[in-house]
Amino acid sequence: MNAQRGIPSSHQNAFRLYGPQFQNKPAELYRQMRTDYGPVAPVLLDGDIPAWLVIGYREVTHVLNHPETFARSSRRWNAWDLVPENWPLYPMVTRTPNILYSEGEEHRRRATAISDALSGADQHEVRQYAVQAADRLIDGFCAASRADLRADYASRLPAIVLGRLYGLDQKHAEVLAEAMTTMIDSGPDAVKAQQFLLQTMGTLVAERRKQPGPDVVSRLVHHPAKLRDEELIPDLVVILGGGHQPTTEWLGNTLRLMLTDDRFAASLTGARSSVREALNEVLWEDTPTQIYLGRYAAHDVELGGQLIRRGDLVLLGLAGANTDPQINPGPECRMSQGNQAYLSFSHGEHRCPYPAPELAEIIVTAGIEVLLDRLPDVELAVPVDELRWRPSPWMRGLVALPVVFTPVPPIGGQ
Repeated sequence: MNAQRGIPSSHQNAFRLYGPQFQNKPAELYRQMRTDYGPVAPVLLDGDIPAWLVIGYREVTHVLNHPETFARSSRRWNAWDLVPENWPLYPMVTRTPNILYSEGEEHRRRATAISDALSGADQHEVRQYAVQAADRLIDGFCAASRADLRADYASRLPAIVLGRLYGLDQKHAEVLAEAMTTMIDSGPDAVKAQQFLLQTMGTLVAERRKQPGPDVVSRLVHHPAKLRDEELIPDLVVILGGGHQPTTEWLGNTLRLMLTDDRFAASLTGARSSVREALNEVLWEDTPTQIYLGRYAAHDVELGGQLIRRGDLVLLGLAGANTDPQINPGPECRMSQGNQAYLSFSHGEHRCPYPAPELAEIIVTAGIEVLLDRLPDVELAVPVDELRWRPSPWMRGLVALPVVFTPVPPIGGQ
C-alpha cells in the first residue's frame, strides 16, 4: 500500500475512470486495458479510490453467476476508510438498504414484489402513453427549425411515461428525473440530489398508503410481501433510476446512431426494420449502462488472471463485456441482427427485473417512430465529433443532441 496516496501496489498503474479520455473515448480505454491486463483491470474511481473493472464477457458472466463469491452488499467493502467526506460517488455505493445491495432470500422477496408491481402495467397502455407524450413533446419544438433531442425529448419522454406509471403528473416526474441525472452524474450535488429523491419517495409512499391508485407505487406499497417504508423508499428510487436513466440514453444513443450511420438512413424515410436493428446495435456497441456497480469479494479469489482480495470492489464493465472481441468482432459482424446475448440489462439474480426491459423498449421504440414520422428530414446540426458525453462513470449518454429539420405545425397532442 502506498501510504501517501492510499493506493495499493496492485493499482499503481491503474486506469482512471474519470477525466476526458474515459468520458469521450471509453472504447479506446477498454482496448488498452485488454492489452495491458486482459479481462480484469485495476482502475481508480474519482478521488483515486481503487477497484477492479471486469471487461471480459465470460468473466462478467462468471461474477454475476456466483453471488456467493462476488457478493452485492457494500458492507463488505474494504476501502470505506479511503472514502472522503462528501465523495461524489457515495450515493452509488452507500449502504442504503435498497434492493441493489440486498442478498439471498431478502433480495428474492423484494425482487418479486418489484416485478409484480411492474407487471401490473398494461404494455398496450404504456405504448399509448409513450406515443401521446412523444407527440406533446414534439409539438413543443416542431414549429422551430432546430431542437436539442437530448434535453427536449430523450430525457423527458421516459420521465413522463415512468411518472405516469408512478401516478405522478408531468411536472413532478421531470423534476425527479433531473434529480436522478444529477445523482448518477456523480458531481458535487450528487448527495443532495439523493436526499431529495429519498424525501420525495417517502412522501409518495405515505400518500399511497392512505389512498392507493392504479400505479406501480400503490401495487408495491400494498404487495403481499409487506415491504416496510425503509425498504420501499430506496427501492422506488432504484426503480426510477433504473427505468429513466438507461431508457433516456438508449433513446438518445439510438437517435445518434441513426442520424450518423448511413446503414440506418432508410429509417429516416419510414422504414421500420432498421429501428429495431439500431436499438439492438446500441445495446451491443454503445450500451447505456456502461459500468454496473458493483460486487464485493467475499474472500480472496482469482479472476481473469488477477488476485482479487476479500472486500475488494469489483465493477461490472457491461460496455467492455459487450464489445469483448472474443464474442463480438465489431459492428461489421452485425450482432444487431437478432442476437440478444448482450449484458446491457445485467444477468443473473440481480438483472433488471421483469418486465423492465420490455417497458423500456416500448418507450424507446415509440419515441423513435413518432419522431421520424413527425420530422422525417431531421438531421444532426453539428459535426459528429463535436458531440460531448456525460461525465457519469456509470451511464453512456450525450450531453446534447442538436438537430435541424423543416418546421411543421403542431398537431395539438392528445
